[in-house]
Amino acid sequence: MERTDIVTKLTPIFKKVFNDDSIIITDGLTANDVANWDSLSHMLLIAEVETGFAIKFKLKDLNKMRNVGDMIDIISSKL
Repeated sequence: MERTDIVTKLTPIFKKVFNDDSIIITDGLTANDVANWDSLSHMLLIAEVETGFAIKFKLKDLNKMRNVGDMIDIISSKL
């Protein structure tokens, strides 16, 4: 799956989890850039991404995620 396809699939997941239709997915996007991104919404996001892409993140994957770009790289490696 191409990187742009992953972003296209991630966008509605982010919009749903954070209840914000204005979110634009970029590699540099972090929790500091999204108003409703807290620890609970982070766990919901991870669960939705795992379901949406039919993958499972390992703890080491989660520890590597510094921004959305890292998340996309990890998703890509699992597909």
